[in-house]
Amino acid sequence: MDAADLKVFQMVAHRGGMNKAASDLNMVQSNVTARIRLLEDELGCALFERHSRGVSLTASGRRLLPYASRIGELVVEAAQAARDDGTPAGGLTLGALETTMALRLSPLLARYVAAWPDVDLVLRTGTTADLIQAVLAREVEGAFVCGPVANESLAVSDVFREELALLAPPGVSTLEAALSSSDIRIVVLKAGCSYRQRLEDILARRGIAVPRILEFGTLEAIGRCVSAGLGITLLPRHLVGTIWPDGAVSVHSIGRAEAQVRTLLVRRRDGYCSSAMKAFLALCSEGGSEPRQRSSSAATSSAMDREAVSPGDSMP
Repeated sequence: MDAADLKVFQMVAHRGGMNKAASDLNMVQSNVTARIRLLEDELGCALFERHSRGVSLTASGRRLLPYASRIGELVVEAAQAARDDGTPAGGLTLGALETTMALRLSPLLARYVAAWPDVDLVLRTGTTADLIQAVLAREVEGAFVCGPVANESLAVSDVFREELALLAPPGVSTLEAALSSSDIRIVVLKAGCSYRQRLEDILARRGIAVPRILEFGTLEAIGRCVSAGLGITLLPRHLVGTIWPDGAVSVHSIGRAEAQVRTLLVRRRDGYCSSAMKAFLALCSEGGSEPRQRSSSAATSSAMDREAVSPGDSMP
């Protein structure tokens, strides 16, 4: 049994048929079938059940599959390690929340690219749930996500802190006014967004268990919809005056326990850490960049907003 045989086995299991696997592997179907039979003979057990629709894993095949996946990953990482001479170069794929990208990462990435121009940097955005899954699947080397994260397979670094606020249409003067509608609509990213889940939890504790949901794919769309009076959302306060114009939405403080959120950099604990990733981690450890300075009018608006919210307006 060698890594090449296990790669063939893994592809057949994934594609559910010898012909489909052969096409993906650029092999003839008879060669794939022969290698699977040799592997079954070597192990002394059947790995697939043959049927008219293709093949499906036997109990033995299901037990072997995670080991085949691990061996395949180790082969790829071994090749990476052999080629890595300690100088950051080659590809580095990272993931990030769209809010983190908008508020935090531009200065950090600019410094990284200037320091290590031979690294081909790719950044993917997504929700916390999607990004964690991408890290676990080794689709990205690391990702910025919203904490807390409890997964023993992940190494976690605390990088940034954000203050969340409830954002409502312009002219809404208090938090109570924003939440007083009998038909509350929340404007959010797709399921798996940690800010969306936190907003739903906050509303549930106030007796608003099932708000109407308007789901969009970008921060720009969310901002425009809230500004147009279509609903409320929960996002980092510093988006207003940095990404969105001052006055585009009204900003309302919530209780400190609900407002404080950590942005974490997560990566696989057992994964190979390339020189490019080590250099990025070192840059992050020097300290995260603060959001760009907001205008004086934005700072004044935030101060007035905090003063306008009475103790009865604070979130539970």
